[in-house]
Amino acid sequence: MFTGIIEATGRILSMKHGQGDSMLLTIDAGALAGKVAIGDSVAVNGCCLTVVAIDGNSLSFDLLGETVRCTSIGDVGPGALLNLELSLPAGGRMGGHFVAGHVDATGRILSIAREGDDVVIRVEAPPSIRRYIAHKGSIAIDGISLTVAGDEGDSFHVCLIPHTLLVTNLHEKKAGDRVNLESDLLARYVEKLMAKA
Repeated sequence: MFTGIIEATGRILSMKHGQGDSMLLTIDAGALAGKVAIGDSVAVNGCCLTVVAIDGNSLSFDLLGETVRCTSIGDVGPGALLNLELSLPAGGRMGGHFVAGHVDATGRILSIAREGDDVVIRVEAPPSIRRYIAHKGSIAIDGISLTVAGDEGDSFHVCLIPHTLLVTNLHEKKAGDRVNLESDLLARYVEKLMAKA
């Protein structure tokens, strides 16, 4: 379980393809690498991955073909900046919202615009998750816990403070880029419970 509060960013060092669509992803995680052990979970652009190797500041993760196909990680290459978050420790502070690290779908950035000190990012959302997106609700974009500032039906927008833009990979994104989306976990449970009522 994660909170969507990004702890660090890391650059891709290599993406070694295995059989099918699987791959070994290696990231320079900087000082964050010293806080994990083999077998730990790390949210990488919002996707819960397991550390399989540590070499200094580099962390490696096995990605199944399903992960490559269903997330935006397959769109990037060496040098790309990824958001990193360690799993929530028992008794840890809950700064964002519950993020499982299970990407629901990918969306496409439609526009990025400055409005004063704010940056407004509009994202096209696929039909599979639109019903979970609500004005003032929570959504994770590339693992970042954000508040939906507006819901336009087939798209939504979020507003970023300068700090969020600075400490995440969003400052390198542009219109047309795919991003990982995870809808609010609680909304999915409510839907399930209401369907059984």
